[in-house]
Amino acid sequence: MSAMVPNAALVPPGVPGTQPATAAPAQGSQNAVPANGQSFANVLAQSTGATEPPRFSRHALDRLQQRGIEVGGQTLERLTGGVARAAGKGSRDSVVFVDGTAFVVSVKNNTVITAVGSENMREQVFTNIDSAVIA
Repeated sequence: MSAMVPNAALVPPGVPGTQPATAAPAQGSQNAVPANGQSFANVLAQSTGATEPPRFSRHALDRLQQRGIEVGGQTLERLTGGVARAAGKGSRDSVVFVDGTAFVVSVKNNTVITAVGSENMREQVFTNIDSAVIA
């Protein structure tokens, strides 16, 4: 009969002969910057597109035109900032309020799905969102 090898996950720490040979624990602070020079927060922001203005879906462009909503430079900057804040909190789909306009945004895809002006908000129900941002 062969010798039984104990499962290291089930044996209390410190029992001789049961610890697998592993590399020494990493040293340094938790906020250390990796060798390539980018922090995790920067890589995450780049991967979510949080630094770029959001794209507008065809549906969103149609709603903007139908409802007479203009998206100028300052509004776009505030919308971009709101999307970045939602991404920083781990949101997937969010409604971002900029002045009197609500933008439903896919944070993951950095895309505005639809827009609703203040005059049309009474009839609206926002579904499938996990956050709201006032920008």
